[in-house]
Amino acid sequence: MVREKVKVSTRTLQWKCVESRTDSKRLYYGRFILSPLMKGQADTIGIAMRRALLGEIEGTCITRAKSEKIPHEYSTLVGIQESVPEILMNLKEIVLRSNLYGTRNAFICAKGPGYVTAQDIILPPSVEIVDNTQHIASLTEPIDLCIGLQIERNRGYGIKTPKNFHDGSYPIDAVFMPVRNANHSIHCYGNDNEKQEILFLEIWTNGSLTPKEALHEASRNLIDLFIPFLQAEEENLHLENNQHNVTLPFFPFHNRLAKLRKKKKEISLKYLFIDQSELPPRIYNCLKKSNIHTLSDLLNNSQEDLMKIEHFRIEDVKQILGILEKK
Repeated sequence: MVREKVKVSTRTLQWKCVESRTDSKRLYYGRFILSPLMKGQADTIGIAMRRALLGEIEGTCITRAKSEKIPHEYSTLVGIQESVPEILMNLKEIVLRSNLYGTRNAFICAKGPGYVTAQDIILPPSVEIVDNTQHIASLTEPIDLCIGLQIERNRGYGIKTPKNFHDGSYPIDAVFMPVRNANHSIHCYGNDNEKQEILFLEIWTNGSLTPKEALHEASRNLIDLFIPFLQAEEENLHLENNQHNVTLPFFPFHNRLAKLRKKKKEISLKYLFIDQSELPPRIYNCLKKSNIHTLSDLLNNSQEDLMKIEHFRIEDVKQILGILEKK
């Protein structure tokens, strides 16, 4: 556990971690301050950060389990102490850490008698388990337990529906949120004429990331949401039939790429692969999933084509252009 005295800055806006502790493998706590703020600003930032921490950060969960030996959810399993719903609930409690996008497959292959825990899950390379001791099932007889698992990264909640049960495949209610709870409080100081505020943020996470990492991720997500407003150069407002038609500025993707092509005529773009361009892992994975492997493939796609890629954002397009122009 780490504690530090709170020191108020009277010059520039600063943030600091004043307390940090690990209560268990699946419970981290952090306390942060931001100061000095003008009256009213702490509440504005605190409310936005709490919503971003609880709703905008992505997490990784087991979303489906499949076993051909289980005909339906309420089957009686000989040699297994737990019922099928109990096993599904135990799988729901497993906390995973990863940066994957899309879905991945994992497996449980265990032989009884004995206990089956999270340590018995065979995971893809991009995923790791936060707490390997998480209990899954108790095998009371010398039987084999084989379960296929589907792992997914998302945000918010994923609620299972009865119509998704088929062929021994059982969807699992997923809570993707890595932040268990977040609170903010405000301390005021100074006189009435020059009253200032200190914002306190408390963050509890499930161990898949630290409170500091959660704070950084939530801040980046909030910035991403507001970037379109900052990038609007002009708005052309036309009043027609008593309605306002707003024309938003178009991001000149093709124009800038045309300039890049002119500068790089002597390079055979089909022999330059995107993994040579120092793209962030998330953007790289999105492009690879869409069969974009070379710079030639990339430049042959329009802005609209790229925006149709799953999990792709306008900021990713601009980041790609920035990297290419530097090259």
